[in-house]
Amino acid sequence: MKLKLGIPKGSLENATIDLFRRAGYNITTSSRSYFPAIDDPEIECMLIRAQEMARYVEDGILDAGLTGRDWIEEGEADVHPVADLIYAKQSFGKVRWVLAVPEASGFQSVKDLEGKIIATELVATTRRYLASHGVKAKVEFSWGATEVKPPVLADAIVEVTETGSSLRANKLKIIDTLLESNTQLIANKIAWQDEWKRLKLEDMKMLLEGAINALGKVGLMLNVHQEHLPAVLDVLPALKRPTISQLSEKDWLAVNTILDENTVRTIIPRLKKAGAQGIVEYPLNKIVM
Repeated sequence: MKLKLGIPKGSLENATIDLFRRAGYNITTSSRSYFPAIDDPEIECMLIRAQEMARYVEDGILDAGLTGRDWIEEGEADVHPVADLIYAKQSFGKVRWVLAVPEASGFQSVKDLEGKIIATELVATTRRYLASHGVKAKVEFSWGATEVKPPVLADAIVEVTETGSSLRANKLKIIDTLLESNTQLIANKIAWQDEWKRLKLEDMKMLLEGAINALGKVGLMLNVHQEHLPAVLDVLPALKRPTISQLSEKDWLAVNTILDENTVRTIIPRLKKAGAQGIVEYPLNKIVM
């Protein structure tokens, strides 16, 4: 038996493959194939566009897949959510679908778009959003480069953003947020009832979540004489609980902890001054809670 798993092709592809690598799965892609190799003989991978993933999972063509919550809601797919995985193509956070208009326009809210043209990939969600605000506007599907369409080809757009930099570069301003989205691991409802597949997915969820927990973190270990331990602990962040163990040499201790990577450059010099020795920083692939 094999688990048929969909990997999102496109903007999320590299981030997803890197996350699986951190979780312990090595996925190898080829420009000539939509069937990546994976070093788990019980999993069969297929590259699918994130926009179509939920439909193929719902229909049972795939047992499970990774896609954005936005595309699940867009197609109103009936699938089982296995895990929320907070990562995106550029960052480790959520993305937003926003309503944006030209900075030079007089549009201040969605109410100002009555009878106007809105370009987007997220057509059904945008129409539901407009209906909820009692606004009638023409929603056109955009095949890409949506940010360049206003004001000539559209009056406004609904577009996904992580940082807003692309919108600002095209002189657009955000006037509302339709939804926040993140990647989800989803399963076909019948496949989820299969005990073997469910256990396989639960193990995968644990490892993927562990990999996400480790993003931006590093391990730090050091040796310290008993008399300097209080000073060393004062340097470490108050909310961290380091592991302290006795070394073979009398009165010497080993301290092991996990820190945010961006704090280490200031903490290590302070630890050294506090009496720490043999300080080692090491990368982390997974933190399983």
